[in-house]
Amino acid sequence: MVRVLALFLALVAACTARPARGTLSITDDWGRTVALAAPAQRIVSLSPSSTEILFAIGAGPRLVGRTDYCDWPPAARAVPSVGNGMQPSVEAVVARRPDLVVLYASAANRAAVQGLTALGIPVAVLKLDLGADVVRAARRLGILTGEADAADSLVAAFDASLGAVRARIAAQPGRRPLLYVDVWASPPMTVGRGSYLSQVLEAAGAVNSFGDLGASAATVSLEAIASRDPDAVLVLAPDTLHPPDLAARPGWTTVRAVREGRVLVVDASLYGRPGPRMPLAAEDLARRIAPLRWRSGR
Repeated sequence: MVRVLALFLALVAACTARPARGTLSITDDWGRTVALAAPAQRIVSLSPSSTEILFAIGAGPRLVGRTDYCDWPPAARAVPSVGNGMQPSVEAVVARRPDLVVLYASAANRAAVQGLTALGIPVAVLKLDLGADVVRAARRLGILTGEADAADSLVAAFDASLGAVRARIAAQPGRRPLLYVDVWASPPMTVGRGSYLSQVLEAAGAVNSFGDLGASAATVSLEAIASRDPDAVLVLAPDTLHPPDLAARPGWTTVRAVREGRVLVVDASLYGRPGPRMPLAAEDLARRIAPLRWRSGR
C-alpha cells in the first residue's frame, strides 16, 4: 500500500493550477450543460465520492456543504452537513450560498436539481458508480473548479496506481481466490458482474463468487452462497472495530468460509465508495487475500 500511495501522491504533487479563462463548461451525466463564468468558490457536494474527488484536486477548502456520509478526507468532516445527500433539502443547500452544487445522478435527486436550477444555482449531476466514472467526474470537476491540471494529475495517478497493482498481481504465482461480498445480511445481498466492488476484486486478483449475476447487486440464497464455497467472505463494515459476527447469523455456518473463520472485515468507506482511493482498496485487498492464493482443498 505504501508504494501505491507514494506513486499516487507523487503524481498529484506534480500538478500546477491552470489559470481559468472565460466560461468553464461541461456536459454532466444527465446531458445538461453546466457553465460557470469563473471557477466555483462555494461548493456544496452531495455525494461522498464527489467530495473525495474535490479534495483530491485541491478544491476541498472551497466546500461549504456536504452530506452526513462525506467523512473522507478527515478535513471534510469540518464542512457543515446539509443532510444525507438523497432528496436534499433545497432550502438547506441554498442557505450555504453555493455557486456550484454537485449531485449524484439519481432519479430521487431530480426535484432538487430542478429546484436549484430554477433559483439560478449551477448544478452538476455526476454518475459515480464505477472506476471509469471516477476518471470522468474528476476531469469535469477539474474544469468547474479551475483545477483542470490537478484533475489530470489525479487521473494519471489513479490509472498508474491501479495498473501497478494489476501488474504486480498478474506476475505473482498462485490462483485467484473466490470471494463472496456481503452487502446485506437478511436477505443476503451481494454484488454482480461489472459492479464497482467486482472491479476492486478483479484489480486485487480475486474472483467474485457471484460474478455471473447480471445486476450490479442482487439478493441471493444462503444455499447458493454455501454451494459456491467461497474462499472467504468480504464484509464492508462502517466500524471495523465492531465488525458483524457472521457465525452468529442464523444459518450462516453452512457457509464453509464462515464456519472456518475466513471472514475479511474491511472499511466500508474505503472499499464501497467509487473514488480516488480505489487503488488503495485494491492494494489493501491484494494483501489480505495473499494467503488464500495458496489455499488448497477446493
